[in-house]
Amino acid sequence: MTWKGLIPLLLFSVMGIFLAIGLTKDPSKLPSQLINEPFPEFSLPDLFDPDVQIDQTYLKGQVTLVNVFGSWCVACDLEHPTLRKLEATGEITMLGINWRDTTEKGRRWLERGGNPYDRVVFDADSILAISLGVTGAPESFLVDKNGQIRYKYVGPISDKIWRDEIKPVALILEQEVEVSQ
Repeated sequence: MTWKGLIPLLLFSVMGIFLAIGLTKDPSKLPSQLINEPFPEFSLPDLFDPDVQIDQTYLKGQVTLVNVFGSWCVACDLEHPTLRKLEATGEITMLGINWRDTTEKGRRWLERGGNPYDRVVFDADSILAISLGVTGAPESFLVDKNGQIRYKYVGPISDKIWRDEIKPVALILEQEVEVSQ
């Protein structure tokens, strides 16, 4: 065996090491280029009233949890009880983004499990999801009173994740002063 014969083995080993390192990263900690940036401009129909358009101005004036979900999303079923608890306590305003769905399936899913959102936009064509850099559902964003994205969470929100990770950030954002523009 010559050194030339070892080159493919060495290249394969190096690629394997990079793959192994990549697999150790927590996908819920994916960085977002949108942190501390204004929420993307959008105008999408309300899921329950398609004649009503909702845009980014809805997010101004209060801290909002923006949650991307779909009726097809198994992980969304896991986080739904936590979102329902948040709705019941009134701890935070929530905007749902029904993504890659049909209006019928999205409505039926929320009717069956309960609708925790204050408003729900319908994003069948991924217009807003692409602007947000969404890679899958569920994904959630905390938006401050000025309409800036301040935190992103990838994956289902559990009671523990809400209590230990997201709620502390939301409480800090509540204390911040709104800047009028």
